[in-house]
Amino acid sequence: MVVYNFKKISAVPTAGDMVDIVLTRTQRKTPTVVHPGYKISRIRSFYMRKVKFTQQTIQERLGGIVEDFPRLNDIHPFYADLMNILYDRDHYKLALGQINTAKGLIDALARDYIRLLKYGDSLYRCKQLKRAALGRMCTIIKRQKAAFAYLEEVRKHLSRLPALDPHTRTLLVTGYPNVGKSSFMNKVTRANVDVQPYAFTTKSLFVGHMDHRYLRWQVIDTPGILDHPLEQRNTIEMQSVTALAHLQCAVLYFIDISEQCGFTVAQQVGLFKSIKPLFANKQLVIVVNKVDQQPFETLDPSKKAMVEELGKSSNCELMTMSNVTEEGVMDVKSRACDKLLQARVDQRVVGKKVNDVMNRLQVFQPQARDGEAREPYIPESVVKAKARGEIGSKDHKPKMGRGGYAVTKDDVTGDDDVDMVSGEKRKTERDIMWEMGGPGVYSMDYRKNYLLNNDDYKFDVIPEIMDGKNIADFVDPDIELKLAALEEEEDARIAEKEAAGMGEESESDLDSDEEAAVSAIREKKAILRQRKQDNRKNTAVMPRSVRGRKKDKHDKPMLDKRNVKKTLEGLGVEADGIVERGRERGRKRSRKDGEGEDGMDVEQVDTSGMSNKELKRHKREEKSKERRSVSVARSHSKVREPSQQGLRDDDMKRVATKKDMLSKRRFEGMSGEGDQRKTVHLVKWMNTGKKRNGTHNKR
Repeated sequence: MVVYNFKKISAVPTAGDMVDIVLTRTQRKTPTVVHPGYKISRIRSFYMRKVKFTQQTIQERLGGIVEDFPRLNDIHPFYADLMNILYDRDHYKLALGQINTAKGLIDALARDYIRLLKYGDSLYRCKQLKRAALGRMCTIIKRQKAAFAYLEEVRKHLSRLPALDPHTRTLLVTGYPNVGKSSFMNKVTRANVDVQPYAFTTKSLFVGHMDHRYLRWQVIDTPGILDHPLEQRNTIEMQSVTALAHLQCAVLYFIDISEQCGFTVAQQVGLFKSIKPLFANKQLVIVVNKVDQQPFETLDPSKKAMVEELGKSSNCELMTMSNVTEEGVMDVKSRACDKLLQARVDQRVVGKKVNDVMNRLQVFQPQARDGEAREPYIPESVVKAKARGEIGSKDHKPKMGRGGYAVTKDDVTGDDDVDMVSGEKRKTERDIMWEMGGPGVYSMDYRKNYLLNNDDYKFDVIPEIMDGKNIADFVDPDIELKLAALEEEEDARIAEKEAAGMGEESESDLDSDEEAAVSAIREKKAILRQRKQDNRKNTAVMPRSVRGRKKDKHDKPMLDKRNVKKTLEGLGVEADGIVERGRERGRKRSRKDGEGEDGMDVEQVDTSGMSNKELKRHKREEKSKERRSVSVARSHSKVREPSQQGLRDDDMKRVATKKDMLSKRRFEGMSGEGDQRKTVHLVKWMNTGKKRNGTHNKR
């Protein structure tokens, strides 16, 4: 698990980019329209909002920078010292402190100018205060130009650092340059470190991972170290020293006995003695490398004695290896891992928590509950298979799961799948899979495992639609019980009729004409029902109010006005009485003498004794009555009374009509503060007189 992920640190913009980001965001996220005609309180709040929003944006950006970068006092000492070596602790803290101080200055500046804006007496003065506030904020940001640039370079370098865990199981490879450290790492891990035949090819720490005893290990390749005082070592060498000082790991110190690295065996032994204090409380393995060029047995006795003397120290072991022939590579890896695992176990046993854990552990030994002997049960099929020699022989290789040998196609199609009872080879699902195209092509048919009363039903295809009906609509688990109940009810009703002497109605009692009429009616009903279903297949159901307006395109109108009797008889209805009653009702509704067009009595008024003025008034009244009667007769579809429209009276109807007209009127919204558009409203002092030199860009 990676403890610190420096790749998540956000990019640090330059000072100029920071100013552009802040001011552009303020322009986009705050209102932009203000006029001198506004109330002074509205103008003040307009500019106070801009100052406050700018301050919050700067605080968010600068606070994010300070929070993203790691604090040297809170992280692991290895990373703290590594950052001190690479970036200088004082410079790093100073840069973050300057950013934090700038954030505090901008907060105080915003509070002061907001306090001044509360007393602004005009739009011009409020605007100047806003410009002054934003300008001073931007000046503070521009003064941090060097801090922004330095932190961006630190961020880039931090993102390239290896993601190593200081607390996990670690093998650390160290020694002089060009002694074979990177080649060993490429052999035991999946890393791909650059290997060249010259010194200091590796200039920084590299991390690789490997597996040993089902555990994940990390291997760290360090740059080469030279034998000189600590204060004379450069940044590249100090990275190795830092890793040796702070990581709890197993150290592999490489020695090139062939001296092809450019350093003698004595120099390499001297380096070991100079950095020996860094190996305290660590498991150490001295790796004698390049034995393919110079075997360790034939090495000069003096040099051999110096190397062997190093292996006599405590917690140290001497091993030989060659990266070219890979002789001893896996032995070195396994031995170093085992030493580290044993050391970690011993360290935990010595700790204080072991006693608490041991107190919670209980070991039980099973005790016999009686004297009866219980032999193991062996199935009969296994006994027969052993008798045939198929189980228990030397050639028998049982199939194993994960962790055993891999199952290949030959194993799948071999002779191991034998029925233990009959002794015959059975065809398994895997055999069928390989016959039908192999994995990814063959799909097992699960229908053969269905549990049905009759095995012939397993592969029957169940249709979704049968006889124009959905099968799912008729699937009912209780259908048998319901059918039985219906049959019992039908038998009971038939028995009641027979007991009453009614018997079943027979169509044979009908006349030939009546039977033909009944059959014609039934055929007509069937045709109408079928047409109704056809019309509803792909069309929505029409509402009741509109259903009678559209005629059926497949049929003539049901009632023909010229031959009503023939139409009704076609439907099997006796139409003689109906037609006569209709004619009689029509005669009653005909116009009578002395009635108007609307069926009302017309009052006869004597106009002989009227004057000209009264006669004219009478004629006007008659005409108005006639117009009203005609309008009432013609406007049958238009409802005039408010009560028929769901309204209380004429006043309520008038209000409803007015609201309807207002709702239909096109709404045109007025412009507000948040509208991002230029208006034609101009202020005189901003657009008269001579233009001064410089920019006119207003934020």
